Parts: sequence; structure tokens; C-alpha cells
Amino acid sequence: MYMRYFARLYSAMAGPRPVVLSGPSGAGKSTLLKKLMKEYNGVFGFSVSHTTRNPRPGEENGKDYHYVTREAMQAAIAKGEFIESAEFSGNMYGTSRAAVEAVKARNLICILDIDMQGVKNIKKTDLNPIYISIQPPSLDVLEARLRARKTESEESLQRRLDAAKVDMELSKEPDMFDVMIVNDNLEDAYGHLKDALLEEINMVKKINMSS
Repeated sequence: MYMRYFARLYSAMAGPRPVVLSGPSGAGKSTLLKKLMKEYNGVFGFSVSHTTRNPRPGEENGKDYHYVTREAMQAAIAKGEFIESAEFSGNMYGTSRAAVEAVKARNLICILDIDMQGVKNIKKTDLNPIYISIQPPSLDVLEARLRARKTESEESLQRRLDAAKVDMELSKEPDMFDVMIVNDNLEDAYGHLKDALLEEINMVKKINMSS
């Protein structure tokens, strides 16, 4: 009885706290996220971001990103429909409030994978997420990982490394993140990530079991 009441109360409130996951490209965010969502199926939902860049081979509209024109995205931002947006390598990226609410409405923990500019923007909102930074052990390790992918031109790779330098410095600012995880060993990093989210995970599992 009490759990059913709490479930209704929890659902009527903002829902599960979202999780902001940030870190340089190549730090291992995607790998950690895949492990998390596989182990805790039905607990997490991924916020689908908007972008003005073209889809890459194998990517699907509405699943990987919402692919839109620059004009459409600028108009939506002007209307206040986005909680964060940024520009990288000539393309716009952003998270709409509707995308986050759609995940929370299903009593799922919404994952937002965003850059440092996005983190700063979200800190100005009432979203109240858990802020987690995933960082590489060093810039040299990051460069080796990015080169091993063989998906970037030299120019693109250098842009990512320049952005990573800024990211790694900004992530050290006081109160920027609730949890900082250095991904030197994947299993250790995953253990830290689970520990940071265990309270919310257990809460969502209880709510979903009782509803």
C-alpha cells in the first residue's frame, strides 16, 4: 500500500533524476553506457539529441539523433524548447526539454551525454541531474584511442584533442561534477559508475515493480 502511494507520488513529481554524462570523445562514455543499459534493462532511457550534421552510415533519425536543419533548430532554441545547445565542428547539437520529459514520463532515468558547454547550460536550469564526468587517464592515452578508431581525418582528430584539453581542465572546476571517473580500467570505471547511480537505480526498480 505504502509503495503504491509512493509510486504515485514519485510519478507525479519530476520523476527519476536525470544523469548528465560528460567527457571527451574517446574517454569511453559510450562503452560504459552500453554496459549500464544492458545490465539494467528497463531502468535507463537515452535522451535523443538534435543535431544539424548529416547522419553517418548506419545512424537512424530519431534513434541516434533527431537530424534537423540549422534554421529549424535555431527557431526551437529561440522558443526556449532546448535545455542546452552547443556548436562543434560547424554543426549544432542540443537537448530538447521534450526529449528529457519523454524519458522521465516512462519512469526511466534519463541519460544525457553532453559536452562541457552543455553541462554549464544545464546548471542554469531546474533539471537537477546527477553530474558525472568520464575522463581518460591522459591526453596521450586519449589520442591513442582516437587514432585506433581510424574514423577521423587528421584535422578532425586534432580538433577533438583540442576540445579534450579544454574539457579535461574545465572538469576540474569545483562543484562542476558530483562524480569524477578516470577510465583507466574499464571494469573499475564501470564499478564506480554503478556505485554512483545505485540509489536511483534501486528506486526506479522498486517503483516499476510496484506499478
